[in-house]
Amino acid sequence: MSLADRFLFVKRDPHSEEVLARGGHPEAHSILQRTGFVSVVRVHENYHRLPTGLDDAEEIRLATRAVARLRSVGHHVTCDDDFDSETTEAHYPTIGDSVAETAERIQAATTTDEVTDALTELTAPHDGVLTALDDALAATADFQHTLGTKHDSVERLLHVAQDALGVLTSSLGALRNAMADVHVHHPLRRGCSAEVGPDEREASATCACPPPAPLGIAAPGPISPVAASVQPRRR
Repeated sequence: MSLADRFLFVKRDPHSEEVLARGGHPEAHSILQRTGFVSVVRVHENYHRLPTGLDDAEEIRLATRAVARLRSVGHHVTCDDDFDSETTEAHYPTIGDSVAETAERIQAATTTDEVTDALTELTAPHDGVLTALDDALAATADFQHTLGTKHDSVERLLHVAQDALGVLTSSLGALRNAMADVHVHHPLRRGCSAEVGPDEREASATCACPPPAPLGIAAPGPISPVAASVQPRRR
């Protein structure tokens, strides 16, 4: 992240009287939204604002909390005096952070077994991420349906999202199951024990891993349990 992305402005607009936040990195934008701000996307500018219908006290409370949260993770915030304080807030891992860890596990995986374990966190039928996301969409659709004023376009969007999620869940689950039967190592990744063998000639070596594979090796094609070049492990 560049230093410029660490600077934000949280101020009340002198013309519209809206509390606006400008600048920052996607991490800062996420913090703003978690504090109640609404993202605004324009042709030449993106920024955040507080929701409409709030009284002055609530606007000050939310803006002050946003400034505290942003500063607690290292962002430099210039703000109105009403929003400035010495308080900070602890930053806790989010649900998104847990899913990101799954992506990191796949990026670092050296075997298909490791990828299978990571994908299971997404595709498990009872408590997987995709199942929970489907439940969240269903709950949102139910809530929207019970509102006094119906928005048909929103309901249609939710149903389309659920259909798309069903396709994603089915396809990713099939890939996970196919990969579970294929037990191979990634051709360009190697595990490292960080241990030097007793016969290591180079005393300064920190590990005894072999050198990486030479460049130019073709990337593997789609994994299939019936591929001729891959043999399932005998059970």
